[in-house]
Amino acid sequence: MNKWLSLGLISLLAGCASQAPSTQPLSTPPITQAPATFYDYTIHSPQGETMTLSALAGALKEADVVLVGEWHGHPAAHLLQAQLFAALYAQNPNMALSMEQFTRDKQHVVNQYLASEIGEKTLIKEGNAWPNYSSDYRPLVEFAKQNQLDVIAANAPKPIVRCIGKQGPGYLDRLPAVERKWVAESLTLDNDAYHEKFNASMHHGDEEKTKRQFAAQTAWDDTMAESMVNYLALNPSKQIIHTAGLFHVAEGLGTAARIKARNPNLTVMMVTPVTEKAQVAEGSPDFTVDVMPIPTAYVDKDTMKAAMKEIYGRNHDLKCYQAAEDNTNLDK
Repeated sequence: MNKWLSLGLISLLAGCASQAPSTQPLSTPPITQAPATFYDYTIHSPQGETMTLSALAGALKEADVVLVGEWHGHPAAHLLQAQLFAALYAQNPNMALSMEQFTRDKQHVVNQYLASEIGEKTLIKEGNAWPNYSSDYRPLVEFAKQNQLDVIAANAPKPIVRCIGKQGPGYLDRLPAVERKWVAESLTLDNDAYHEKFNASMHHGDEEKTKRQFAAQTAWDDTMAESMVNYLALNPSKQIIHTAGLFHVAEGLGTAARIKARNPNLTVMMVTPVTEKAQVAEGSPDFTVDVMPIPTAYVDKDTMKAAMKEIYGRNHDLKCYQAAEDNTNLDK
């Protein structure tokens, strides 16, 4: 499977500073050689020019939405997100944080945490925080909390998305009204460049299955896009920084395209991590961040197949609403 795919797709198929931020943008000296550790990164403009972090923040100043991609769990990608968030805030404190890592149905839990009505352990448990929350996303949420910034739980709930992948986009029509609001009003199912890129990453040869899987994939992108567009409609002076897997962000094909389709007047910019072997397409508008490649997940093919089988097997326990004419409300 294409290494650009986020860990969210894999699931489907189956510290903050304690002091107030500086009034000056953070600055990272440009690195002129390959990253030496997993925390090192080098920033480049879309034209290939090396940039400091403060220069990147300045270049993003007029964006309504800044999409920052990641390899989930990559130290440099998460370090960049936290540092860029602080740098953007230093030049414009009128900001909000949007996250793939929290879903719409948990917005009230996130709000309770920001208001100090619950503790972090409750946020993690009741908010269905990702397993790497404490190491990778705590710095972002704590920065927002410390500076009284909104955090948008932007994504669609994973069980619903997995049911779309299993039954197709028509599954949304079976949802109760409350749950239907947790996913975008409409899904982008056209054969656009994002659809083509997704199809190219699929190798199982089942066309109908691929269509259902893409409907699930774009359910994430459309929901995150709609969440941000709706927020900006109510808060037009805000700038949003959004964190998501890089397949959603890269080249402006996923979430960015769905934001623009909903509001063409918004300016959306992308910051995408890359390695020597994993690059964005030539001419892409992304600001790129060179990082050390993540380790090879599996060397032995049989071990990989066993792991994938375990992930795919999760769908056997998936409970989805059946069609109205069926005798029961749920199937497995």
